[in-house]
Amino acid sequence: MMEQKKAGNLAVIALTALILLAAVLGPEQIARYKDRSALNEITFEETENLNQGYRYTLSSNEKLYLLSECLSRQVLPESELSAVTRADTSDADRSYEGLMGSYAFVTNRQGPSEKEIADEEIFSICNQELEALKELGVLSKSVKEVDPSSYNAVLYSAIDVLEPQNNMAVWRVSLSTSHQNADKANRLIDAYIDADSGKIYSFYARTDSLWPQMNPEEMMDAWGGYLGLTGREAYDSDNPLMETTPDFVKYRFPGMEERSTVVTIGFYEGINEWFIKLT
Repeated sequence: MMEQKKAGNLAVIALTALILLAAVLGPEQIARYKDRSALNEITFEETENLNQGYRYTLSSNEKLYLLSECLSRQVLPESELSAVTRADTSDADRSYEGLMGSYAFVTNRQGPSEKEIADEEIFSICNQELEALKELGVLSKSVKEVDPSSYNAVLYSAIDVLEPQNNMAVWRVSLSTSHQNADKANRLIDAYIDADSGKIYSFYARTDSLWPQMNPEEMMDAWGGYLGLTGREAYDSDNPLMETTPDFVKYRFPGMEERSTVVTIGFYEGINEWFIKLT
């Protein structure tokens, strides 16, 4: 009887030892086995990229600043008059494709996302926003609608290269250069449009209004309210000779990281072209 009890105790001790040994060595052996099974084999695993397509939700002031920084680092056609007053640059310098410095304004070849204005919508959205600016007194009611036969629409990405999650998609709607002899009177020449909201952040437009007839302060009030901008203040340019017209007023808006955006509202006499540009 004692021998059976002793044998039973030994069996329990042996079983316990085996369990402890398995607990200690088991995971390591299993891991080694898996490593050997995967050795020299190519395996595929699908993972979800949580950051793919992610970007911060930027405020209107931040979008204004980002677009200003991106445009100021590119050689972009603006109006005919401002173009001829600049020094000639090489074709390479005119390219939209290269990343320049800390900010870039590049062609978006992937096309708009589901939340952004589609190709077939951009002209109707542009006309809708032009009408809104007319009602606010920012644009003359004489400005005509845009249409695909006379205008080009290209989607760009404005990117903070060092903080790429700070980006925005921008439609540029411009009068086609293929119609060189076309009547430009009362026409939109250029506009930069937020691909998310459709709001017009910058424009050049020929109108029937003259500088003495308009109130730039009221126009800037209306345009700033239209975009939802805050913190506007008057700004005196350090070098007014940089402008190619004497008819302009500058304002400053808070931007990103305690930096600011300078917005110029101006008028080119002779061709009756009004503009709001970002610098």
